[in-house]
Amino acid sequence: MEQKFETTVLHGTKKNQGNIKSKTMPIYQTSAFSFGGLEELEGYYHGEGNYLYSRVGNPNTDELGTAVAVLEGAPVGVAASSGLSAILAGILAVAKSGDHIVAAADVYGGSYFMLESELRDLGVETTFVPFGDLGNVEKAIRPNTKLLYTESITNPFLRVENIEGVVAIAKEHGLYTMVDNTFATPYHCKPFLTGVDLVAHSATKYIGGHSDVTAGVIVGEESLMAKVRSRVVNMGSNLSPFEAWLACRGLKTLALRMKAQSGNACKLAEALRENEGVEEVYYPFGEVGADAGDGARDCGGYGAVVTIRLAGAVNVDRFFSSLQWVKIVPTLAGVETSVSHPLTTSHRALPKEAQEALGITNAVVRISVGIEDSGDIVRVFESAIRAGL
Repeated sequence: MEQKFETTVLHGTKKNQGNIKSKTMPIYQTSAFSFGGLEELEGYYHGEGNYLYSRVGNPNTDELGTAVAVLEGAPVGVAASSGLSAILAGILAVAKSGDHIVAAADVYGGSYFMLESELRDLGVETTFVPFGDLGNVEKAIRPNTKLLYTESITNPFLRVENIEGVVAIAKEHGLYTMVDNTFATPYHCKPFLTGVDLVAHSATKYIGGHSDVTAGVIVGEESLMAKVRSRVVNMGSNLSPFEAWLACRGLKTLALRMKAQSGNACKLAEALRENEGVEEVYYPFGEVGADAGDGARDCGGYGAVVTIRLAGAVNVDRFFSSLQWVKIVPTLAGVETSVSHPLTTSHRALPKEAQEALGITNAVVRISVGIEDSGDIVRVFESAIRAGL
């Protein structure tokens, strides 16, 4: 029976079918699983058993991977220890030393550094180009290019990617595609249904949703995901059972949270557009992605992040110190409204020329909008801007 997103997010995975009928999945907080004899142990290696050792597989981590895959419309999902771990496993499933990647220039700073520095040390080279003009992507492709990498909504300026266009270029050249769907979540956008090969999430953010877990998930076709799972298992990037359980618990309220937070974000973005202390507001007011959940079309907004560029007259330090109950943090999501300073946190590791090219200056503020009353959220930012003038 066909289900709406709000139903699938609660019932998309199989319930625990053990002898004890727990309403929720128990926490399998164990490093290993036991066997009744050598014959049963040998059977595991012939596909007759599910679990051996929690680094290799655990019911809680499997539940998280499967739950996100179901929401994305993908056959298989694998959980990892963080969003970057999931992205790294996906990249190493399709690229090796001597290969080349074309990545959007405006990706998350942690992803940029991993591609530019860590993977370069492993022999995988990356060219960063503005994906806003897909002609740049075409020009950057080389004979050894293997992957096009981008984000559905970019960090921090919230550019909405032309995913269909990226997929079309990849198919023309026989390349893989990977999209980080953290900001949009499958509530707003499902890149896999548009033809993307691998879709990654920092489940630390909206999947978990409560700022109490660090986790990642990547989804895709079964054959490709077998390679991804191998990288996670054999490179030690597995997620702990308890962290997976926490993320699954948070996931159940994804639809409710994204509807409330996106609606609040849209109202905040509209209000700050008229504020004399704000030079520019970045927010994707138009519909995001393809095959979004029904809720995405009536929630009043598209994503829960608003980025602003403060006007030159605003003292940035005074603005940040006047935010009252809004927390200053180096991350996003969670049900409480928070702010970050991309220049000194998420994009700190970018070369200065890259920061300047993207427009990441001291005046840029990334706001992660929570579920508080929308009027209270607007008033606290208007008050902080006044204090900075």
